[in-house]
Amino acid sequence: MAQDSPIAPYLAVGISSTVYGIGSREDIKINLEHVEECIHAAEAMANINLPIKIIALAEGALTGFTDEVFDVPHVTAANDLFIDIPGEETDYLGRLAEHYDTYIIGQSKARWPEVMDDRYFNTTFIIDPNGDVVHKAPKNHVWSREHSCTPHDVYDVWVDEFGDDIDAFYPVLKTDDIGNIGTMVCSDGEYPEAVRALALNGAEVIYRPSEAVPMTANTYPGGGGWMIQNQGHAQFNSVYMLSPNVGPVYPHPKARHPIDVSAGSSHIVDYQGRIDSYNASARDTFVGSIINIEELRHFRTMNLNSNWTKDLRTELFQTMYDEPIHPKNLFIDQPPHGHAEEDEVRRENIQRLIDRGTYTEPFHDFEGAKFYPGALDPEQEKWENVKTLWEEE
Repeated sequence: MAQDSPIAPYLAVGISSTVYGIGSREDIKINLEHVEECIHAAEAMANINLPIKIIALAEGALTGFTDEVFDVPHVTAANDLFIDIPGEETDYLGRLAEHYDTYIIGQSKARWPEVMDDRYFNTTFIIDPNGDVVHKAPKNHVWSREHSCTPHDVYDVWVDEFGDDIDAFYPVLKTDDIGNIGTMVCSDGEYPEAVRALALNGAEVIYRPSEAVPMTANTYPGGGGWMIQNQGHAQFNSVYMLSPNVGPVYPHPKARHPIDVSAGSSHIVDYQGRIDSYNASARDTFVGSIINIEELRHFRTMNLNSNWTKDLRTELFQTMYDEPIHPKNLFIDQPPHGHAEEDEVRRENIQRLIDRGTYTEPFHDFEGAKFYPGALDPEQEKWENVKTLWEEE
């Protein structure tokens, strides 16, 4: 269905900012104040070109990655570190969205009390130019060192609350002024199905923030497999990919030196897979590019060749996922576990693929990747002892 009026071209900006890993929710304010400085700078530099209608933050911009670095028990992190959406942090960003008459897209690990207590989900959110949260979506795939809960981990509870259609897992914000916006985070984009789900649900611009080395640094000159994936996602689905990367990360609030875990390489890809904007730097910078929704819509509706989605033979793929790989409902009755226990789940998934004939075992059997603790003394790994790195006596 056509809109009542066309959408004017606009500028989307993706911000990379240096972040501090938080030791408490209070520490988020340090990152918020820095994000605000970066937003002011981006607006001052770029809005002379076209109106900035999207400002996108990197994953980790508000909280860093303390829970992953220090293997914080899930329930502890949920109650002591992470936020509510909406909440005071999104209110803070909302004032900036209202001031600049723009949408702000961000990410934070957040509680979803409407789903379960004592759980947090890696969550994307969109704040509109009135300062209101108008979109919230969970990350559906996490890597083995992130122990955010996902909808699949509490599948039965999630479906009872939201249903089991595509909108329950891959919602899209549909607007009259910036088009249709889908959101995902980092590891979600390792799976082509996730972007396809957003595209089939109407997404025209997809926010996919942050990736880390080696995935961002395994090709020359930069961007790595992360950027290659995003170019493929864009071309396969005729969508823009908006991908800011996190800046250098201080592992905890009193760390003396930051670590560049991302290798920068923020980028924006157009709907034909062309890189419209790229920035190799990771430190307090941004990418910006024109988003032309009307042009994209003409491409999708006038074209008979490279708007690939129109030709999908969906029946061919319907049985491909009948047999599960990663078990659902793992964390309804227990919280997500730590690094070493999670490694065992992933090993079982590999064995499951071997048993069904998807993977073929190599001739030699060697020990694979595994978790190594950060301290020789197990007591030093406990959260109450880790916190002494930054807490005052």
